[in-house]
Amino acid sequence: MLDNKVVMVTGASSGIGRTAALRFADCGAKVAVVARRQSEGEAVANQINQLGGTGVFIKADVAKEVEVKSAVECIVEKFGRLDLAFNNAGVSEPIGSLTELTEANWNRVMDINLKGIWLSMKYQIPAMLSSTGGGIVNMSSIYGQVATGMGVSAYVSSNHGVIGLTKAAALEYADKNIRVNAVCPAWIPTPGNEEALSNPDVMEYAKSLHPMRRLGTQNEVAETVCWLLSESASYISGQAISVDGAYTAQ
Repeated sequence: MLDNKVVMVTGASSGIGRTAALRFADCGAKVAVVARRQSEGEAVANQINQLGGTGVFIKADVAKEVEVKSAVECIVEKFGRLDLAFNNAGVSEPIGSLTELTEANWNRVMDINLKGIWLSMKYQIPAMLSSTGGGIVNMSSIYGQVATGMGVSAYVSSNHGVIGLTKAAALEYADKNIRVNAVCPAWIPTPGNEEALSNPDVMEYAKSLHPMRRLGTQNEVAETVCWLLSESASYISGQAISVDGAYTAQ
């Protein structure tokens, strides 16, 4: 599906990013595993190589322009081009009311979730334009489409911003053979929430929020991203695709 395509995955050291990186490799892509955590990122790249694929780890913090620029340059230097990108890196703030949210936590969420995607596209798009175009999927959330009163106002705000940025980029480059979409998962078990979901009461509550009465899987998100980056989705751009068990249909 992605034979010999070069794909950059941010936040690829764990969770959905790791699962997507492995899935891209399984689909024939050459994968640049980009993350802040070196040992975990190297482990993902090594796993790809051990399975017969092509993976390389690049250490970068998406909130820092110089590191994003360097990461894209390293990919182009190694592979000769950049075809695809999954801008997955993201964080949330500690749960609490909007009035209790600190400026430092607000800035951290915005720097990684929103500015990080802008910086990534700022350097990915020129690299793609220098060859034959490409495709980008940005990580948002169901909370980029609806809000929640659970005390994560910065997270909600940043993910709404990601969808707006995705649409703006898609329109700007629609006639230049670059497609830009967002993926919006519901509650997906990841290393970031496994402690909370290990509580049976929390797990049952989480399931009850979704009409399918179950949580999605990392693989279901990765499959959606893989499809969006493939030629099977060649006429889809500027969209926010929910992977949510009908959560946002309510």
